[in-house]
Amino acid sequence: MKKICFVVDSIFSIGGVQRVTAVIAKELAKDYDVSIVTFDKPELLDTTLYGLKEADITYRFFSYPEISKLKRHICKVYSGLYLKLQPSCKWCSDMYAHSSYPSELRNALLSELRQGKYDIIIGVHAPLAARLATLKEQLPNIKLIGWLHNSFEALFGENSRYHIGPRRLTHYLLQFRKLNHLIVLCQDDAKRFQVSNKQLNPIVIYNPLTLIQGEVSKGCSKRFLTIGRFTPLHKGIDILIEAFHLFAQKNKDWLLDIVGEGPEESAFKGLITRYQMEDRVTIHPFTNHIQTHYSNAQVYVLSSRWEGMPLVLVEAMSHGLPIVSSDLPVSQEILGDFGLYFKNGDIENLAQRLEDATHIDWASKSKEALEIAQRFDIKNIIRQWKKLIE
Repeated sequence: MKKICFVVDSIFSIGGVQRVTAVIAKELAKDYDVSIVTFDKPELLDTTLYGLKEADITYRFFSYPEISKLKRHICKVYSGLYLKLQPSCKWCSDMYAHSSYPSELRNALLSELRQGKYDIIIGVHAPLAARLATLKEQLPNIKLIGWLHNSFEALFGENSRYHIGPRRLTHYLLQFRKLNHLIVLCQDDAKRFQVSNKQLNPIVIYNPLTLIQGEVSKGCSKRFLTIGRFTPLHKGIDILIEAFHLFAQKNKDWLLDIVGEGPEESAFKGLITRYQMEDRVTIHPFTNHIQTHYSNAQVYVLSSRWEGMPLVLVEAMSHGLPIVSSDLPVSQEILGDFGLYFKNGDIENLAQRLEDATHIDWASKSKEALEIAQRFDIKNIIRQWKKLIE
């Protein structure tokens, strides 16, 4: 039986990446020996989260050792020089890999991974995938896979949201080439990686539907719905509130439900108060029964400025909901002609799409939504994972 290890920043916390990783790990554990190496603290262990207790998975808690101030300073100097000059040669990238990931840290993770005698190791997220790539020579007979959960633009664009940005693009591309496989979440990202480095050939595996569907919406509630963490800018909820304000000046019937929590919540509440829409817009906390919100909605709205793969679209369609979405490449790839798109960040265009959504043939759209959602059933997705593993 093959031994598979996922290396993750966290598995015992709330988040889309954690949930998808848990679902894939649970399915693979039915046929393989699966372990998860996590940077979570041991006291956070909670296998009731994401139904992890249902699977035979081994958990190992890892933390890096301290390194000396002198070593940190030396590494910081070279790293700063590399980022300033941005050389494109491989040996410079390898030097940067070592300076940004000092030997004490590399050796500690290497020791942890060797103990497990794994056949396959999967680094979840771009930074951990790159870290894993630096260990390839020391793990020569192990298949190393990088699994990216954010879009190419979000990782390497001028306004990178993940502190990577264009200055590190060449470095990441060179490191990713050392991996046996690189998994991305949509065809657009795969093409952008290939254009950036012809020696990269990413594999596209969509994330599966990860929740048990609730009752299909009846399509008569006149409620828009959006769900997501309130992190700065990401989900574009500020754009949605502004657009709904314009929409609401002409439409007196429809309501907006926002489900989520996070640091931007007070700012969103401030917008709602400023526009005196407390009776039209409601912010709800996250719940373990999120299906209820989908079942009670009539149209789902994704106003995100960027996404890796917005799983909420699949969840919404599995409840029969039509979709209004920003024109992200991944959204267009998932939805095709089904979606009602607005120009990313354009408040007035979104307001118009909200109006358009109130006039659609809802029954026809709902039927189509359910058909599209079936493509993301876990059985279809796990077949692709097993093909890659074997």
